[in-house]
Amino acid sequence: MTRDVQFPWQQEVIIHHSLRLLYSFNYWTGDFLLNVSGSPEEIAQALFEAPFVLVSHGTEVDPIFNYANRKALELWEVSWEDFTQLPSRKTAEEVVQQERNRLLVETASKGFSNFSGVRLTSTGQRFYIENGIIWNLLDEKHQYCGQAAVYSKYKFIT
Repeated sequence: MTRDVQFPWQQEVIIHHSLRLLYSFNYWTGDFLLNVSGSPEEIAQALFEAPFVLVSHGTEVDPIFNYANRKALELWEVSWEDFTQLPSRKTAEEVVQQERNRLLVETASKGFSNFSGVRLTSTGQRFYIENGIIWNLLDEKHQYCGQAAVYSKYKFIT
């Protein structure tokens, strides 16, 4: 396994994306996603190792995940390589797709939203997310470049 695959937070593009996640969260909510300082690589590592689930997707027509921290990869029971090729819609059951789509549109217009809902792991296990936050990602030019979600409260359901 190469260094970049084993530790995605060491990749320059992920270091940059990690800073974007933190900046955008603060911009929309006024809060800090993580209270951390240090070099950009140290900040990216702290975010990857954070005690909450953090994911993001890009702006494709069918958005593909482009980030997951260690907690998210463990929850979804998937590798970085597989997760970052997964359309984000695949983590929600068909019956909740309409609500998920409504939430994404609401977030796109407001900047961020709170959410709860059922999602699926890569093995089909269902879990319920409580008190999640989804927000728009902004690039250096303040242009929309995707969405991210964070939560720490979830429980598996049958």
